[in-house]
Amino acid sequence: WFSSSKEGFDSPRDRHIMNYYVYMLIAENSKISYVGYTNNISKRILLHNSGKGAKFTRGRKWKLIYKEKFTNKSDAMKNEIFLKKNLLLRNKIKLKYFNSQR
Repeated sequence: WFSSSKEGFDSPRDRHIMNYYVYMLIAENSKISYVGYTNNISKRILLHNSGKGAKFTRGRKWKLIYKEKFTNKSDAMKNEIFLKKNLLLRNKIKLKYFNSQR
């Protein structure tokens, strides 16, 4: 790997930390939810709402109800799978969201 700075290889300028997010969306006027991960949450939600996101999300308008930040992709992917499979936790998140809307 080549350094982009005068300090040489592996300088602080080369160590750009990218954050990843696990997020949960809920379809407007519905209780349908979607879980995903991304490194740019606002862009990803725009893609979902414009019909260019995952196939499952097309044709609906989505609202962000949960996000969690990770400093590496691997942890984000592991937590995305955990949240997707854990219906009890997903339902808790939904319930918390619906209760906050009253």
